[in-house]
Amino acid sequence: MPFPAVDPVDPLNLEALFTDEERAVRDTVRQFLDDKVEPHIADWFESGELPALPELAREFGKMGLLGMHLEGYGCAGMSARAYGIACRELEATDSGLRSFVSVQGSLAMFAIHRFGSEEQKQEWLPRMAAGEAIGCFGLTEPDHGSDPASMTTRARRDGADWVLDGRKMWITNGSVAAVAVVWAQTEDGVRGFVVPTGTPGFSAPLIKHKMSLRASVTSELVLDGVRLPASAQLPEARGVGAPLTCLNEARYGIVWGVTGAARSAWQSARDYAVQREQFGKPIAAFQLTQQKLVDMALELHKATLTALHLSALKDSDAGVHPAQISFGKLNNVREAIEICRTARTILGANGISLEYPVIRHANNLESVLTYEGTTEMHTLALGQALTGHAAFR
Repeated sequence: MPFPAVDPVDPLNLEALFTDEERAVRDTVRQFLDDKVEPHIADWFESGELPALPELAREFGKMGLLGMHLEGYGCAGMSARAYGIACRELEATDSGLRSFVSVQGSLAMFAIHRFGSEEQKQEWLPRMAAGEAIGCFGLTEPDHGSDPASMTTRARRDGADWVLDGRKMWITNGSVAAVAVVWAQTEDGVRGFVVPTGTPGFSAPLIKHKMSLRASVTSELVLDGVRLPASAQLPEARGVGAPLTCLNEARYGIVWGVTGAARSAWQSARDYAVQREQFGKPIAAFQLTQQKLVDMALELHKATLTALHLSALKDSDAGVHPAQISFGKLNNVREAIEICRTARTILGANGISLEYPVIRHANNLESVLTYEGTTEMHTLALGQALTGHAAFR
């Protein structure tokens, strides 16, 4: 009996593990992006803007991508694996798209869904799921990134109201958001607040001069005496563990998403190597090029297997431990960057051109490497899980 043919894009045939519903998610997202985004994304990256974001948000809402793994309030209520597969397709086009969906669904919407009052859920989640209201998540500060417990943004009581003062930095969606989930120190510890962005004293200046995630909206949040009613506080969010729980949700999407960027870079390098001729034959026929392609494929598929396993844990009754998410984020982002860098060498000088997606993915992944937990912090989180000693305290 002859062996089945090996698909060069999926040599382990991992997508045979997908259900029909998961394949439908993959195909729907991929087709939309191929038709509506791929023809423009290099220009958006080069110009440093995402002009189609309001339209894209509504289209993503129609596809059920926003708060995709949440239940009720207009959310799709799909599995963690289906959500991961969607993240992979989004990031195969551009990390900025996956970042938008992650921040909307896994940070802002998840925070309200998990920690909010019923009134807050009813007010915001249906509109956010539909893409009619964009959200952002204000945790990182100019001087406090890896140590959010030391944040200096303050919320103080004034009668029945809360008054917020402080700054947040590197906030995806900030300048286009209708609502911000903002974390602040109070006399009772860290608390979360639902802040309509039209509230007096709130502003979100756009951050420019980025060389990464250029097709993405990144902002500073400025809170100068922002007065909110008592009902703006997230009632179930107490302590810094609450925003970290939200970050764990978003990190899971990264574990899957970066395999999409790596797949795009690998596929570009493979296609280029088969077509590009030097010394009388395609460069794919040279041993050193084949070694690069094979090594890239090995790491890509190991990263995908890691994502698949974490999705099985997340969808199980036992759930997934934050250290296991750290394992996936640390490994998959690191390997995705290396795949992009190796792909760039195969394309030679063409590897730095936006005519190909490789350098764009490589630049974007430099941001993904840092946000939602740096390499150092995930290494130390795993180190603590393996040894029982916290090296960063």
